[in-house]
Amino acid sequence: MWQAEAVKQGLLEAHDWPQDAVEIIPMSTRGDRVQDRPLAEIGGKGLFTEEIEAGLLDGRLDLAVHSMKDVATQLPDGLIISTYLPREDPRDALIAAPGIGSLDDVPAGAIVGTASLRRGAQTLAKRPDLRLEPMRGSVQTRLDKIEKGVAVATYLAYAGLKRLGLEDRAVKPLETTEMLPALCQGIIGIEINAGNEALAALLAPLNHMPSHYAALCERAMLARLDGSCRTPIAGLSQVSADGATIHLKGAVFADDGSASIFHEDSAPVAEAAALGTRVGDVIAGQAADIPAITVGDK
Repeated sequence: MWQAEAVKQGLLEAHDWPQDAVEIIPMSTRGDRVQDRPLAEIGGKGLFTEEIEAGLLDGRLDLAVHSMKDVATQLPDGLIISTYLPREDPRDALIAAPGIGSLDDVPAGAIVGTASLRRGAQTLAKRPDLRLEPMRGSVQTRLDKIEKGVAVATYLAYAGLKRLGLEDRAVKPLETTEMLPALCQGIIGIEINAGNEALAALLAPLNHMPSHYAALCERAMLARLDGSCRTPIAGLSQVSADGATIHLKGAVFADDGSASIFHEDSAPVAEAAALGTRVGDVIAGQAADIPAITVGDK
């Protein structure tokens, strides 16, 4: 809802419209409703978008606002992501019980709550002694679970905490060298019908080109590795200060953290998608020799 409101206010300001010119229609998706199982077990990223995309296709909705890390790489025919808002901090944040300042402080054998294969794999790579238990739900739900002792620690996207004014609930944001984030984490995208050129023009003032290139790059890598919540995949791209080049660092992991592959490369921003595919190609090639890591071609 915060994201939808941000898009609404952006449109109102860009076009000097009155408040009632844009209507927000709250929708619940299966990904929101089913919170007792990891996404990999119930269908993957599409669970957060299918019902909303049906509204776009049948004309009930003009546009949809998504967290891009939750959007499948293959969109339904006739839909496009036309616009990307400026990326918020892409890092993960550690949420933990009092007295815990880092993952190193978590007691041996303690429970860390996460339904993310990516976060779980990177946690076990550093602390194979810890126990992972699925933990899903809204930001507040997961914060409450830590307060109630359901788990000693968990992770949340720092972007979500900042947008809700809850960044002080984090023990600390984790540097990307400690926990490489989900591809497109922190990026909000706007999905519309492909033929609606008038709406695309109205949304154009909201588009942030560095975030646009980052999304193209990271989603291309995800598509190459068949990222569907069933493989621990991570990555982050950055556009140079002059806007000319983009750098991507990508990784895949074994579920238990016992193996990992990292690769990074750079390219002109005009080749952002090709860069993502190229980094994905290298990682997939190396994964072929590591049985514990499964990507699209294996």
